[in-house]
Parts: sequence; C-alpha cells; structure tokens
Amino acid sequence: MQFRGGMSELMRQASRMQRKLEQTRQELKGKTVEVSGANDKIKVVANCGKEIVRIDIDPEFAKTEELSMVQDALVGVLNAALKQAGETLESEMDKVTGGVKIPGMV
Repeated sequence: MQFRGGMSELMRQASRMQRKLEQTRQELKGKTVEVSGANDKIKVVANCGKEIVRIDIDPEFAKTEELSMVQDALVGVLNAALKQAGETLESEMDKVTGGVKIPGMV
C-alpha cells in the first residue's frame, strides 16, 4: 500500500500533529477546573497541566473537625481535581488527534 507523498509526507504530518499537541497542552495550562468536597468546606482549583492552583479550606471546618478528617477530605478533593483536570486534558487532546491514541504524543 502506498499513500500520497510517501514517508517524508507522513513524517511532516506527524511533526505538525506533535506541534499542535504541544501547543494545545500549553494553552490548557491556563484552563482550570474547580472541585469541592466536605459539603463545600474544601475547594481545590487545578489547571489542565495537572497542577494545583489554589486550595480553600473553610476555617470553621478546620477548627471544628479533627485534623485527620480534614486531611482525608483534602486528599480526596485534591485527587478528584487532578482526575478532572486530566480528563479535560485528554478530551481536548482527543479533539486534536481525532481520538487516536498515539504513544509518546499524548
């Protein structure tokens, strides 16, 4: 099977897609997701670069609950925020690749 342009054209297309993926990844670092937990007593904002941007903990919640409960709730909300950010990143990358999973590119 032969396609138009040969191997050099295929390599150019792969290079263009890789640049587009990197550009999209950089743009998504500015997009954030917010997740809350413990009845909205803890809020975490993460960007789609899978980085935590902000953590808000209600001071009254921290005063009235045991430290271990606050810590457990915080870990849960942090993990949920990172998961949601990762899913958003993957969804946007799928738009660039047409849903094709390309090892090393996504």
